[in-house]
Amino acid sequence: MSIGSDIRDKLVRLEDFSSEPRAGFSSDAIPYFLSIADAFIILVSCIAGGVAYQLSVGNPMPDILPHCAVGLLASFIYTLRMSGSGYYDFPDSAKPRVEIGEILVCWSTTGLLLAFFAFLLKVGVDYSRGAFVVFYFLAPIGLLALRKLTKVALAAAVTSGSVGRRDIVLIGDSSEIAALEPRDLLAFFGAAEINRFTLSREDDPLIRSSTDIRIINSVANFVRRHNCREILLALPWGDAGRIEFVRDQIKTLPVAARLLPDMHVRSLTNFTSSARQQVLAIEIQRAPLNGAQRLVKRIMDIAVAALALIFFLPVMALTAIAIKLDGPGPVIFRQSRKGFNGRQFVIFKFRTMTVQENGAAVAQAMRDDPRVTAIGRLLRSASIDELPQLLNVLKGFVVFAELSAAHTHQCQGVRMIGFAG
Repeated sequence: MSIGSDIRDKLVRLEDFSSEPRAGFSSDAIPYFLSIADAFIILVSCIAGGVAYQLSVGNPMPDILPHCAVGLLASFIYTLRMSGSGYYDFPDSAKPRVEIGEILVCWSTTGLLLAFFAFLLKVGVDYSRGAFVVFYFLAPIGLLALRKLTKVALAAAVTSGSVGRRDIVLIGDSSEIAALEPRDLLAFFGAAEINRFTLSREDDPLIRSSTDIRIINSVANFVRRHNCREILLALPWGDAGRIEFVRDQIKTLPVAARLLPDMHVRSLTNFTSSARQQVLAIEIQRAPLNGAQRLVKRIMDIAVAALALIFFLPVMALTAIAIKLDGPGPVIFRQSRKGFNGRQFVIFKFRTMTVQENGAAVAQAMRDDPRVTAIGRLLRSASIDELPQLLNVLKGFVVFAELSAAHTHQCQGVRMIGFAG
């Protein structure tokens, strides 16, 4: 096989993936839908159980508000605990077996916590014990039925290709990828098809390395373009040299990377037999932040940026007036830049130059640059021109500090640290 034909095959495959995703619905949203559905079932069970009990004993229609409060509290406790164990993750949700034991154990302990809170808060007057007993036995029936229905629906969606993993890329040896059966892909990813790239089949080490570099560069472009979150490697565990080579090539990407068990290791265990069994995989690179950390950081970004905007609002207003009085031109400078993982965004800064350059080729700012205005020189020395970047923080973009000239090529430069969104 020639190098050229091998590379062309990979590039064609890349274009096929980038032109139109296979899946019509991303699996990222599945955990949110499943947790909301469970919460809804618990809430409805609480209201229905309370109403049914009160009517069955001859009491008038009860007040719904206490039942809603208990149902919401139970929903929060249950979904929080199940989320922490990965119950709503797409691969586990797509596996066929219903996790009866896990559901019943979690709900039983949730009921005990509810009873404990009811004792502490003394809510027995507003919410009867009989209604709680009916709710306690009705909710798990609904949760089990819902889980079974979602399993069936997800299986059909995975088979039709309407749901899949767009956030994962599989890189591997040709023999290892070929050995991955649909059941293996379902156990690993919860999807029958994912974005996969096969490395070179060349025997010559130099030719193979050159070809692998080109393929991995194509993978890197694909990861940045589609905001992928994880790279999985399907390589023989005995080929330590190639594993090390691929790891060195992908270490600049801000994504997690795991080495999957090869065909020999998979033959030693029936990892698809249990829906909750964790599949053995070696983490060779961690992502900068996991989902929970990103959420916490995003909340902090919004809070800090909002407070900073309020605090610096008088300074920003005076700066805008000064720029207008200094000469003609807009107050805000806008320019396209690249942030985290190559994501492109429009930066907002106070204008400090007489030019508004933008595009691929931009003359970078220099010391004593004649394009800098009189007020702009003062703003740049105090970094006041960077304050509008707080708007980028609120929008969730990333602004890096002190980017090198090889990566910035902008006329204004970036001198303050932004927040990662």
